Amino acid sequence: QQVAAIAVVAHYDSGKPMAAAQVLVYAPENPQEPWLTGVTDEQGQFLFTPDGDRPGNWEIAVRQGGHGAMVTVPWNATMVNHTGHDHMITPNTSAPNQAQATPDVTLSSPLAAAPPPLSPLQRGITLGAIIWGFIGTAFFFSKRNGEGRA
Repeated sequence: QQVAAIAVVAHYDSGKPMAAAQVLVYAPENPQEPWLTGVTDEQGQFLFTPDGDRPGNWEIAVRQGGHGAMVTVPWNATMVNHTGHDHMITPNTSAPNQAQATPDVTLSSPLAAAPPPLSPLQRGITLGAIIWGFIGTAFFFSKRNGEGRA
C-alpha cells in the first residue's frame, strides 16, 4: 500500500537527535488544538500521515527540555490511501516499491546553539566599550561627590 506521509527529523544544532521529544501536530483548519500528539524515536524521527481531505499548512512543533522549534509544512496529498491517523507509521525501507515520503523536515533547536566566537575586532570594540563605561561612571560619581563640599 502506498502512503504519502510527512517525516520529521528533530535534532539539536550539535547534531544530537532529540530522542523522546514531544511532538504536536496542528491541522490547517484548527491551529489551536493539536490534531495529533506523539514522541520522536531514538533518532529524533516522527512520521505521520495527514488526512487526505485536509490540504493546507500543517504545523508541527517539537519540544524537549526547554528546547524546540515549529515548522509549517504545506500539504496537498491527493494520492493518500491511508485511513486513521492516530499512530506512528514506521516505514519499511526494504520495500522496493514503497512510495517516497515527502522530504524530511529538519527541526533544530535555536536555543541549543552556542554563539559564534567574537572576531578580534569585535573583542576590541567590546573591551573598549566596557572600559569607556567604567570611566564614564567613575567621572559621573566623582563629580557628584565633589559638588556638595565647600
